[in-house]
Amino acid sequence: MQARMKQPAQLLPDAFKAMMALSKSAHVEGVPETLHELLHLRVSQINGCGVCLEMHARGALKSGQSPERVATVAGWRDTPYFTDAERAALALAEAVTRVADKADPVSDEVWDEAARHYDEKALAGLLISISAINVWNRLNAATRQVAGTLGV
Repeated sequence: MQARMKQPAQLLPDAFKAMMALSKSAHVEGVPETLHELLHLRVSQINGCGVCLEMHARGALKSGQSPERVATVAGWRDTPYFTDAERAALALAEAVTRVADKADPVSDEVWDEAARHYDEKALAGLLISISAINVWNRLNAATRQVAGTLGV
């Protein structure tokens, strides 16, 4: 396996700084660090980004996630390891990631359940976090970045 080119954000220092600032801005009160890692892992599973899968599986374990939660995040609906609030955030992450799959990608049901658990600031943090990992996934997928080689 070989990447097509260096990771684009690493080639453009201003883009890298902006992407890191965007990702950092999502860390708001009401959204635990452990949840960001789970969301990043789930979105990266959907997008097939090996770089981010490896990075966020390690990050999730380091942030205190159990091996069971990390191993089953793709099946969060069918496992007992996730809270209702986490399930709402994971459903939101899946909907936002798959915007092209439905005419109404983020249904009222998904939105209302997330809003039941998170205030507007926390919802903003969730949406920024989900959107940022989608950008990282897309840059890595387009350039075929190889897991274990970025050192980010």
